[in-house]
Amino acid sequence: MDDHLLGWLRTLDEARLARVLSNRPDAIAAPWPRRLDTLAQRLGNGFAVMEAMRALPLPCLEIAQACLVLGDRTPPERLAAFLDAPVATVAPWLDVLYDHALAWPDDEGRVHLAEAVSRWWAAPLGLGEPLDHYLNSWTVSNDTLRALARNLGLPPHGNKRRTIARVTEVLSDGVRLAALLRNAPEGTERLLADFAWDGPVRDVDGGRFVMLGTPEKWAADHGLLYRPRWEVAEMPREVALSVRGPGYHPPFSPEPPEIATIPVDPEEVDHLMTLAAPHVVERCAALLDNTAKTPLPLLKTGGVGVREVRRVAKETGCDEDETRLLLEICAVSRLLAFDEKSGGMVPTERFDRWRLDEGSARLRVLLSAWWRMERSSLRKVEGKYPTVLGDDQSGAAVARVRRAVLGVLSHLPSGTAFADRGSLVRNAHWHAPLLDQALLTDCAAAALEEARLLGVLANDALTDLGRALAGLGAHAGDENDDTVPLVEHDPVLVEASTRALASVRRSALFGPDLTAVVTGPPSTELAELLDRVAERESRGAASVWRFTTESVRGALDVGYDADELLAELSEVGQIPQPLEYLVRDVARRHGEVTVTTVACIVQASDPALLAEIAAHRRLSRLGLRLLAPTVLVSSTPAERTLAALRENGYAPVPIADTGEITIRRSRSAGSDDAQNGKLILLPGGQVAELDSQLHHGAHALAEPLPDPHEHARRLLESQEGAEQNGRTWAIIGRNATRLPTAQQSLLGFVVDRGVRAGITLTDGLTATISHGELRGGTLDAWCEEAGDYLEFPLAEIVEVRGAY
Repeated sequence: MDDHLLGWLRTLDEARLARVLSNRPDAIAAPWPRRLDTLAQRLGNGFAVMEAMRALPLPCLEIAQACLVLGDRTPPERLAAFLDAPVATVAPWLDVLYDHALAWPDDEGRVHLAEAVSRWWAAPLGLGEPLDHYLNSWTVSNDTLRALARNLGLPPHGNKRRTIARVTEVLSDGVRLAALLRNAPEGTERLLADFAWDGPVRDVDGGRFVMLGTPEKWAADHGLLYRPRWEVAEMPREVALSVRGPGYHPPFSPEPPEIATIPVDPEEVDHLMTLAAPHVVERCAALLDNTAKTPLPLLKTGGVGVREVRRVAKETGCDEDETRLLLEICAVSRLLAFDEKSGGMVPTERFDRWRLDEGSARLRVLLSAWWRMERSSLRKVEGKYPTVLGDDQSGAAVARVRRAVLGVLSHLPSGTAFADRGSLVRNAHWHAPLLDQALLTDCAAAALEEARLLGVLANDALTDLGRALAGLGAHAGDENDDTVPLVEHDPVLVEASTRALASVRRSALFGPDLTAVVTGPPSTELAELLDRVAERESRGAASVWRFTTESVRGALDVGYDADELLAELSEVGQIPQPLEYLVRDVARRHGEVTVTTVACIVQASDPALLAEIAAHRRLSRLGLRLLAPTVLVSSTPAERTLAALRENGYAPVPIADTGEITIRRSRSAGSDDAQNGKLILLPGGQVAELDSQLHHGAHALAEPLPDPHEHARRLLESQEGAEQNGRTWAIIGRNATRLPTAQQSLLGFVVDRGVRAGITLTDGLTATISHGELRGGTLDAWCEEAGDYLEFPLAEIVEVRGAY
């Protein structure tokens, strides 16, 4: 923990502290900190700092690098002079760093940078380590240091610290360094310039550093270059700055690059959104219905093959790009998953619930999945699309690219579209500079095309759906989240998705030529009904279906009768007489040929024995029928038929498809993997089994985001100096008398180190706790079951066990 950060946090008022917590929600995630020292520890966490830096625009990172070069406790005036910018221009970006707790001012207003920030850059501004780092190294002896001082014209006597200070003063002074270089061998200035501008580490010929008269040996003898290895040399930071000269200023870009724009008609953008959004929901339902009938096999190397993608596209009426995107989205949203029994990707139980939701809720599930998806379906690598549902090496960076590009577009006023993708990418890089620029350029086109297909982008301008999504970049969630992201329940997105589906058509015009026309985007229910009984001929502003003998027969084949089919069609439009004749004529001939399912066959060489078995009253539940004198068929599976025959005194044996007798040892009950559920511990010491279906396709509702203002108020009101300081073991030993010594020690680790443990109280209540504090004779700890801090009397704790 950085004590300077804690000291600064103690000086903040409630509004400023709440601003910090708003920008760093990771710091108040459950279990939320109760003291400022705990908060400071979280804010300084290296991984959390790196994640916070991803959200910063380019000027903040440029300031951070400049602070690293100038050193700790940099005055804002010196920082502004180094950046060649007015203090008034630098100050707002410094405030952004302060509001993220990545930097803070000390008592004199000097900038202090968080320690974890320096780990991001090995060479800030292309500069190496300070001279102090090299001169204090164990590889530089006192004799070497004195020789260096003599080479620079400095007195060699004095202690090591004073000598290092003198050497640093000379090499940091551009004028004195220029005077020194007048006596250098030819080529030295060019050598140093290469290191200063294209270093600080470069490959070198080690032999030239030991050869008299070479620029390399002269530079090493005068402390301008250092060699950590024979073939590698480095230039210290102060030397590089001196070589670059007093006119050098690092880049500082307080204004984002301008985006080339053109005006567009907002009404047309809105209209295109209302056409694309219902189409996405409808095509997703059709795609999932198709995979329910024919599971989608995976390649041995993972992912779905091109041939299968094209088959699904042809059978569902989607184009190939749309199919690729929707398959990826359905997998991320847990509507589609691999099923081992089926040997392929099939719809999950969540799909059954999804299709019963209203259209806007279904659309939000798809948009939320796309918003956090860590693959780019339409990005070409070396001219080829990647494998659908295959591994993408870029991972989460792809999702960040998508959010960066749409975030930039959300800043454009309504009725404005981008005219040049290059300027859009440059602006996106300014807002998210830690994204790999090559990846950003590569993925931007694919992200824009995906947005067009989903109705998020139209005519190169964001729709209302896109603006709602762009405002939720910080809450998108991870692709592997098991909870429903807050994106699906955002009120702005709810309103936008409802508007996007407001123009769907729920009725059709049936013509005497056996066609059905929908003038506009059809609702998912209408499209499913017409797809079930007719063949789609066209889609677009108006969609057309044609009824044929084969299409009607297909509806009858899945369980509909003529009256039911005509009733459903009559609810969406007036049925002409030719269509009714067609349906009834097909239904009349439906069933002329029948097919019966046989579960197993019973054979015997004695016809009398089979006749006896067929007439046996106790075997009537098997549904036995005599097909031939020596052949019986059963409607019950072979295992149950075998068991029933054996129970009634017969001696059957199983026969494989090859005709061989197959008698196998059955597995013991103890080895059966019957327990598919998951045991969970409930308050009161009760154990319940969680149905496996709940954690294989269903999503739990995400916890609401913590309120920064409430936490800021609580932190400022909290009293420090809890009773446990230095007395943890004494308090636990005196009060937790029901516990053995080993369990008292474990409870002490819950207090002193915040470890997790399970406890049981005298009334049988069980809880999983962590981050405890002692208050008198009670333990105030985070309870995972309650999702809050609770007090547990130490005297009533009867058991403590480890929780991993």
